Amino acid sequence: METTFITDTKGNKLSAVLPIKKYMKLLEDAEELEDIRQYDAVKARKEKSTSFNEFVKQHKQRKKTNGKTI
Repeated sequence: METTFITDTKGNKLSAVLPIKKYMKLLEDAEELEDIRQYDAVKARKEKSTSFNEFVKQHKQRKKTNGKTI
């Protein structure tokens, strides 16, 4: 990876400078890893799954029973 380090007077690395494409790729990878972690956490709970359409239907029914409609 093309990385330049910014150091202090003692040679300790303080910052890194890298090409924007590499930076953007690192961000994308980090976001994907977070999505995977969240997915794994949800799967570990072993709860019954609900389709999106069923969720919307249930949500609308709850709103109506509370005196509110969408």
